[in-house]
Amino acid sequence: MANSEAPQITAYLKTFCGWSEGVRAVMRKHGLDYEEKDIIKNPALRWEMEQKSGQGLSPCVVVNGVMLADVSGEEVEHYMVEKGLIEPSDTEADAPTDAGCSAEQHEAMARASAVQFIKE
Repeated sequence: MANSEAPQITAYLKTFCGWSEGVRAVMRKHGLDYEEKDIIKNPALRWEMEQKSGQGLSPCVVVNGVMLADVSGEEVEHYMVEKGLIEPSDTEADAPTDAGCSAEQHEAMARASAVQFIKE
C-alpha cells in the first residue's frame, strides 16, 4: 500500500449489479477493507447515499471522507492510485471493473425486488 494507513472506505452498492461487483472486485484485488452498505436490502441506506451524494445513482464510494458518486470500480481504483492510497497493480481483477449488469444480474435484482415487495 502506498500510504502506511489503509484508506477508510464505505461503499453504497446494490446486491446484484455489474457496477457494484466491479467496486467489490477492486477491493478484493487490493485487499482493502471496506464497509459495504447494500442499498437494495436496506432502503434507508439508499436514502443515506442520496443525501450524502446528492443524487440517486450507484455505486457511490466514500474514500477518506470524499464522495465518489456514480462510479465504476475502475474509477475508484484510478482515484485511489492517483491519491497515493494504493499502489498501481497489473493484476487482473476477478470481475469486470467497468461493466453494467448482465442479464442474470438484472433477473436476480427483479426476483429480489419481488420478494422484498411480497414481504412488505
